[in-house]
Amino acid sequence: MNGPFRFSRVLLFMLGFVSTTSQLQARIVRIEITSVQSPTFEGKVFGKVGAYEKLRGKAYGELDPAALQNAVITDIQLAPRNARGKVEYVMDIYILKPINLANGNHKLFLEVNNRGGKLFGGFNNSSGGNDPTTAAHAGEGFLMNRGYTIAWNGWDPSASAANNNLTISVPTVRNPDGSPITGPSYEYIVFDDKPSTTYSLAYPAATLNTAQATLTVRDHLQDSPTVIPAGGWEYVNERTIQLLPAGTTFRQSAIYELVYPARDPIAAGIGFAATRDFVSFLRYARADDFGNVNPLAGDLQYTFSYAVSQPARYLNDFQTLGFNADENNRRVIDGIENWLGGGSGIGLNVRFAQPSRTERNRQNHLYPEGVFPFAYPVTTDPFTGKTGGRIVACSTSHTCPNVFEINSANEYWVKAASLLHTDALGNDLPDPENVRFFLVSGAQHGAGNVNNRGLCQQFQNPTNAEPMLRALFIALDDWVTKGTPPPRSEVPRRSTGTAVIANAHQNWQTGQIDQEALGWPTIPGVTYTGLITTRYQLDFGSSFRHGIMSQYPPSIGERPVYINFVSKVDQDGNEIAGIRLPPVAAPIATTTGWALRRAGYGENEGCEGAGQFIPFKPTKAERLSVNDPRLSLQERYQTHDGYVKAVEKAARKLAEQRFLLQEDIDQYIHTAASSNVLK
Repeated sequence: MNGPFRFSRVLLFMLGFVSTTSQLQARIVRIEITSVQSPTFEGKVFGKVGAYEKLRGKAYGELDPAALQNAVITDIQLAPRNARGKVEYVMDIYILKPINLANGNHKLFLEVNNRGGKLFGGFNNSSGGNDPTTAAHAGEGFLMNRGYTIAWNGWDPSASAANNNLTISVPTVRNPDGSPITGPSYEYIVFDDKPSTTYSLAYPAATLNTAQATLTVRDHLQDSPTVIPAGGWEYVNERTIQLLPAGTTFRQSAIYELVYPARDPIAAGIGFAATRDFVSFLRYARADDFGNVNPLAGDLQYTFSYAVSQPARYLNDFQTLGFNADENNRRVIDGIENWLGGGSGIGLNVRFAQPSRTERNRQNHLYPEGVFPFAYPVTTDPFTGKTGGRIVACSTSHTCPNVFEINSANEYWVKAASLLHTDALGNDLPDPENVRFFLVSGAQHGAGNVNNRGLCQQFQNPTNAEPMLRALFIALDDWVTKGTPPPRSEVPRRSTGTAVIANAHQNWQTGQIDQEALGWPTIPGVTYTGLITTRYQLDFGSSFRHGIMSQYPPSIGERPVYINFVSKVDQDGNEIAGIRLPPVAAPIATTTGWALRRAGYGENEGCEGAGQFIPFKPTKAERLSVNDPRLSLQERYQTHDGYVKAVEKAARKLAEQRFLLQEDIDQYIHTAASSNVLK
C-alpha cells in the first residue's frame, strides 16, 4: 500500500506520552513515511521471521549550533536558523523490516550508503538493487533470515537523487552580514572513458574572470604541470568550464587541475549528525515532535553498521569527530564493519567539501582525505606535534563501538591502510580493546571481472571477499551481543617480518616498494614498478583546524612522509599476511591489489582500485617455455581432484578461524569442483 504512514495522537498516548525534553533530544523532529510496500520481496517468507515490508520517506532534523556535540560541524554557526534558533536539514530514509517485529532479532543493520547507492546485495548473494523489491533482490536472504531490520539514510549532500539514491539537503552558509562566502576550491579533472568538451564544477565560481583562477595540465603524474593561459579556457557559466576554442576536447587521461575562487559552500558536516540522529531516533524514540510514531519504536536492542569504501571512510571520521554519542550521550552504533575504507577519512567536515572524491595512486591527492589522525589509539603527529586518535572522543563519552576494519590489498597499496594500525612512523600499535584489523590478502578494491582489463595492463582480480564479510559480521554480532572474543587481527606487521616499507619517491605523490624486499617474482609479460601511494603531511593553512582550507593547493611540510607498508609476497607473488581466502591459499593465479595503466591511459601509472589476475601455466613445459618462475597447475595439484581438495582444506581452515561460514565452504568446494582446472 502507498500513502502517508501516520498514527494518531491517541495511539501515541497509548504507547506512552513522549516528553518535550526527550522529543528535543531525539533531534529528528519529524518523519514522513511517503510509501509502504507490505509485503515486499514479492511476499517472500524468510523462515520464522516471515515477510518483510519496505518503508520510504523523509526525516527532518534540527541541530542546536550551541550544543557541544554539534559545535564540531564546520560552519554550523554560519548556517541559517529557524524561529527556534536551530539549523534544519532533511534527508531520505529507507527501511526494510519484518512485518511482525516480534519475529525479528531486534537488531538494526544500517548500511551507510555509497554516494547514495545501496551495496548490501553481497550479504544476501544477490544484486540487491537500489530499490530492493523482488524476490531476486532478496537473494538467499542472509540478513532477512536472521531477522535484521535494514535501514539507510541520506548523508552525502553531493549524492545525486537519481536512480533511487538517497541524499540529504543541508543549508548554504553565509557571512554574518548575509553576504556570500567565497574561498579557494580545487578540481582534479580526468576523462578516461568518454571525451568531453566541458567540465562541471562542484561549487559556483565567485567570478568568471579566468585570470583569477589557475588551470594546469600534464599527461603523467611525474610531469610538471603546464599552466593553460587564461585565454585558453573559459567559464561557460558559474558551474561549467570549457577549453578554447569552444569544442576543444579534454585530452584523454591527461590530468587537469583547477584552483579557482568559489562561493556558497554548504554545511556538509551536518551529514555526520544526520546519521547519528537517525539511528538514535530509531533506537530510542517513540515518536517525533508531531506524533508520528517511530516505525521501530521499542524494538531495537542492538545497532550495527556496514559500509563499503566511501562510507567506510565516512565512519572513520564519524568516530573521530565524536558522532557515535547522541545528544543525550548514548551510544548510537554498537558494532561497525568497515570494508575498503583504507587509512583515510572523507573530507566531509570542511568548507567546500567534495565527499565523492577519493585519493588513490594517481588521483585526488590534494583533497583533505588523508589527514591525521589515522590510527585508533592516541598517537602524536611527528610533523605538527598534534595528538589524536579515532577512539579519543568515544572513550571520553564511553560510547565506543566494537569495530572491524577490513581492507583489501588495494587499500594498502593505494590508500595507506597500514596507518590504521601503526603510528605515523610505521611502528606497530597494539590493538585497542574494541577494534580488530583485517587484510584480505591479494584482493583488489572489490571483486573485478577476470575477463576485463579496463584501463589496466592485466586482467582484473576476481577475488570476492563477501563470504568472509558475512562470517566476520556474525563474529561482530557475537562480540557485541554475547561478549564472544573476536578473531584476532590479521594484517602485515613489522614485528612479524611480514611488512615491506614504502620508500618515498622523488615525486611527492607516490612512493615505491622495492621488488627484492617485497619478494615479487619476475613474471613474463608483467611490468613491476613498485608504485604505491605515499601519505604526505599537507598544510591547508592555519584555519584548517576549523575546517577551512585557507591555503589551496596545500603545501608539504619539511618532513612530509607518514610511513606506510604492504604485505610481503610468496614465490608466486601472492601476499603472505592477512586472510588468505581459497583463491590465494589454493591459487590458480597470482592475484594482486595493485595494477598499472596501459598505453593511452597514463601508461605504467597506478590503475587506481584495480588489481591483477595473472594465471599460472597448466603444465611445467608451458611455464618453462616462457621462463615463468611460478609452478604450473599440474606441478601444484597433479589432478583436478587434487585442486578441489586443496580448496576444501583452505576453506575449512578459514572456518576454524571464524572467517567462513559452512554455506560458503560448500560454495567454494562446489565452485572448485565445477571448474575446468586440470580437466
